Amino acid sequence: MQKSILYLLITVFTFSISTAQKPKTPSSSEIYESIQKLNFLGSVLYIAAHPDDENTRLISYMSNHVKARTAYLSLTRGDGGQNLIGTEIRELLGVIRTQELLAARRVDGGEQLFSRANDFGYSKHPNETLNIWDKETVLGDVVLAIRKFKPDIIINRFDHRTPGSTHGHHTSSAMLSFEAFDLANSSSAYSNQLKQVSLWQPKRLFFNTSWWFYGSQKKFEKADKSNMINFDIGVYYPLKGLSNNEVAALASSQHLCQGFGRLAQRGSQQEYIEFLKGEPLTDNKNIFDGVDTSWNRIKGGKTIGAILYKVENEFDFVTPANHIPKLIEAYKLLQNIEDEHWKVQKTKELKAIIEMCAGLYLEASAETNWATQGESVNLTIEALNRSKTDITLVSFNNAKDLNVSKNIALKDNIKFSFKEALKIDDDVKPTTPYWLNEKGSLGMYKADEKYIGLPETPRIFNIDFNLLINNVPITFTKHIIQRFSKPDKGELYRPFEIIPEASAKITEKVIVFENDLQRDVTVIVKAGRDNLEGYIELCHPKDWNVYPEKQKVNIPHKGEEQTLVFTIVPPKNQSEGYMGPIVHVNDKEYTKELIEIDYEHIPFQTVLLPSESKVVRLDIKKKGENIAYIAGAGDVVPESLEQIGYNVRTISPEDISPETLSRFDAVVVGIRAYNTVEALQFKQQILFDFVTDGGNMIVQYNTNHRLKADKLAPYDLKLSRDRVTDENAEVRFLNPQHELLNYPNKITQQDFKGWTQERGLYFPNKWSNEFTPILSMNDKNESPKDGSLLVAKHGKGHYIYTGLSFFREFPEGVSGAYRLFANMLSIGKEDLKLETKLND
Repeated sequence: MQKSILYLLITVFTFSISTAQKPKTPSSSEIYESIQKLNFLGSVLYIAAHPDDENTRLISYMSNHVKARTAYLSLTRGDGGQNLIGTEIRELLGVIRTQELLAARRVDGGEQLFSRANDFGYSKHPNETLNIWDKETVLGDVVLAIRKFKPDIIINRFDHRTPGSTHGHHTSSAMLSFEAFDLANSSSAYSNQLKQVSLWQPKRLFFNTSWWFYGSQKKFEKADKSNMINFDIGVYYPLKGLSNNEVAALASSQHLCQGFGRLAQRGSQQEYIEFLKGEPLTDNKNIFDGVDTSWNRIKGGKTIGAILYKVENEFDFVTPANHIPKLIEAYKLLQNIEDEHWKVQKTKELKAIIEMCAGLYLEASAETNWATQGESVNLTIEALNRSKTDITLVSFNNAKDLNVSKNIALKDNIKFSFKEALKIDDDVKPTTPYWLNEKGSLGMYKADEKYIGLPETPRIFNIDFNLLINNVPITFTKHIIQRFSKPDKGELYRPFEIIPEASAKITEKVIVFENDLQRDVTVIVKAGRDNLEGYIELCHPKDWNVYPEKQKVNIPHKGEEQTLVFTIVPPKNQSEGYMGPIVHVNDKEYTKELIEIDYEHIPFQTVLLPSESKVVRLDIKKKGENIAYIAGAGDVVPESLEQIGYNVRTISPEDISPETLSRFDAVVVGIRAYNTVEALQFKQQILFDFVTDGGNMIVQYNTNHRLKADKLAPYDLKLSRDRVTDENAEVRFLNPQHELLNYPNKITQQDFKGWTQERGLYFPNKWSNEFTPILSMNDKNESPKDGSLLVAKHGKGHYIYTGLSFFREFPEGVSGAYRLFANMLSIGKEDLKLETKLND
């Protein structure tokens, strides 16, 4: 439903997000809006912690109504969240959320910035957050963002004065912004940055407050608002045919992996910001009070402004190309401006407007979307002038060896197309997100200094189109892309990537052995070039054995894969470690996996990560064989249960019936299923009857917000926001003799070592007497939380509710998580077997 709503909204907008790489073909109204923004010399920086924290209503308002250059600085890439559209988590989820933010900014008109902070998971206090993040480093990134972007206005999404009242990342973002506001203009703060940027002092700092921060609408109505500014962010844009809130809904709906697809809002709506720091306001309706946002702001700008304001006031919507002579005149004057910041920014904007007015179409399309070192790739270069403007294609070139002279007059609507070859150097590095090139820490990513703050790795393969427009030289740079079509999709675009000549992966990221019997594992080698030859071996822990030791790799065609099978022999006793493929080609070794991320709402992504799989020899026993799995928001729990020998079948809500369930020993409900699967509310009684008849039902965590079912369990159960974020928090056994802790596996404290990111989340805090709490845990300085694992006997079977983060522990191969889950699936099975035998 969310996807269909999003699709309908996008079709009424001026471009499709699903073709994110497609060159813009703007309408006259968009060109006019670009000129309005060109003539506004003011900027706003919005700061928060995660993708989806940003207020798209306010970003859109600042960009589209105020016309200010607007950016969102997200301190993290959202790596620690969940994924509602796929199985990618951690680093790969961060890649998706980065692209979703960029997609959102393409809609609301903002720009996107980042720090190097890693979203390590939920944090309850900024003290913990800033310790794990390395406060001084992230603060330096915020200072750098301010010095680079040079905002007049900074707006914080969260309140720096309320530590401990919300996510620690949220409060930390505001605290760092508050501190960086002054440090950005201090020559003694992060002085090493001053080699590449200059000092900057923003005019004022605000907090984007609302009734939510006051607890209720009623409390907010009574609050003192004398220090606040409010805007009607429901304004309508006739040039777009959309209101500001409709644009904002389109923008936030790009966050699909977080389930943010939503209906648009219309009508008047007030937004509030509270003044925190800087020069006090004299005009309580203008956040740029005291800032000259006209061309008079810069030395030499008055003459430029006189030209460009006239273009704006007399804009020709029918033939925008008529303005090119004046735009070129302003362009020439702009090149003599001393203020380098405004010169660079406004030159970029003005060139784009000239290009749009001329209807220029400049493209460099490769025959493939990826190549490897040393390869030669065929390009199609296209140049088209769709105006009567005097334009000459002087030449085109790239940064390396391609330099082609043309001196061709681009006549109105006459396309010129050229074939060229692009040689890929032997030392070119593969394309991958720059922050994943080196292994970072729990709280920080590593990055080359020149990339800090950028949303993605800059493209190194571009074509410069060197033109004369009315005898003035202007160069337009275009990324090399692949343009192609599919019968069922039409015209499509993909970025041009560099990949290694060989990559490999073990098909399973966690391989669990429930006994010491050998098992075959599959390894896939992918060729980045034709005629790939070499051999592959697996590195492995010393107490594990692999046969054969080596296998030949022979792949005739680029893009093809070769599947090889190795036999793994685990040790007799419990053990774990890591195993990874090494591909040898000539004198080179390749140890990385090439991962492709392909969703319609973001550009195609290639990611290179170390190729390794965790191998676990478990001391584990289990009862019951056949498991029904009801998918929720997406996890790898079914695959993980299959690893330890269960027969798992994923069933849809429509398939839930007494007859279907009778084939299974247990039903497992996926994470957040009761938040995302509408049809489950109509199947609850059938599931409860299944338990009554002797089945086990395990429900994994749900949020207490927007539940689709009134009754989650056969007995009273109330969810809360209780969570334990410390993955090493002490786990206390409330009922040490309970079957869940003893059968068929004896659970000990050892089983709770090595957990990752958290213990669990959204635990129940109230339950009826039928439930037995099994575990107690809490974060530091908090009261015990006893609702992480609850079990109730119901008829002949058992109902279990758990907020423990099995969905995070299974992909990490945490032994204790597997052993405990096996106990949950096995509970009562010995008793039921005995009862059945006696009845027979």
